[in-house]
Amino acid sequence: MSHQVTIQPSGHQFTVHDGETVLEAALRENLALPYGCRNGACGACKGKVLSGSVDHGSHQAGTLPDEDKAKGLTLFCTAKPTSDLVIEAKEIGAAKDIPVKTLPCRVDRMEKLADDVMALWLKLPSSERLQFLPGQYIDFLLKDGKHRSFSLANAPEEDELLELHIRHVPGGLFTDQVFGSMKAKDILRIKGPLGSFFLRESDKPIIFLAGGTGFAPIKSLLTHLFHHGTDREMVLYWGAKSLPDLYMPGLPGKWQQEHGNFTFIPVLSEPRPQDNWPGRTGFVHQAVLADFADLSGYEVYACGAPPMIDAARRDFMAKGLPEDAFYSDAFAFQ
Repeated sequence: MSHQVTIQPSGHQFTVHDGETVLEAALRENLALPYGCRNGACGACKGKVLSGSVDHGSHQAGTLPDEDKAKGLTLFCTAKPTSDLVIEAKEIGAAKDIPVKTLPCRVDRMEKLADDVMALWLKLPSSERLQFLPGQYIDFLLKDGKHRSFSLANAPEEDELLELHIRHVPGGLFTDQVFGSMKAKDILRIKGPLGSFFLRESDKPIIFLAGGTGFAPIKSLLTHLFHHGTDREMVLYWGAKSLPDLYMPGLPGKWQQEHGNFTFIPVLSEPRPQDNWPGRTGFVHQAVLADFADLSGYEVYACGAPPMIDAARRDFMAKGLPEDAFYSDAFAFQ
């Protein structure tokens, strides 16, 4: 049975067919609601049901606790309507006009950036370009119908090749292939661009927070900002376990030398004795808390594992960061 959904405050309406989630139906109708993982893990799509009822679906309990449900909140990526709905959600106008494409691509080249991080550069057919917003991601479409999501590390202005940073998850269906049998000239299928993690129009200073390969979409955002000559004050905190996990340290270091409005602060959580690490240690978001007493005038773009994102959101808001000034992309392993 189909149900009608009305989005407030825009007034846009769409129909959710039987078996569809609210997010699936909205995207089908080219209405860009915020989302990240699409599997109930990250919370980026959380919104309020103003009237009507939903089946909340399968999700991580910490992402949608019972107290949130009692307030009328749900995750639109897992929620299925059981009646007509009126929902409160902020639509993303900038992504709405970008078509999502399914395309073949060829592996142009591969480079191991660390023992467990591979950079892939993908070449699209000569007649195609993937229009995207910096920070967005693509899905690899696998033969068994599954998909794997990875953020684009290149800026839209440098779109001859698509750049990805892929961390090896031992036993992972796709990453085992990347680190084992994949080679240049292999043909793959992708779908994109996807996701609501991209730059918003503002003149506020920005704190970028990256964990591990969460640096990839941050690289896309920063390269885009440098390309356009922004004068916004920006600082990047990049957290990793040990020194080799900062797999491209020279690049943000170079940015810092070239741009007076940019600062790079690497943070290691478990530096090894052989690292001889003279820099910051601990959890990366706590380095931000140590440096900023009041975050009320800032915007934060954070990308990394869900526990890092959750802790940063909670603790930064306790330091005054407005809820609508925290933009995140949580890397949930599939």
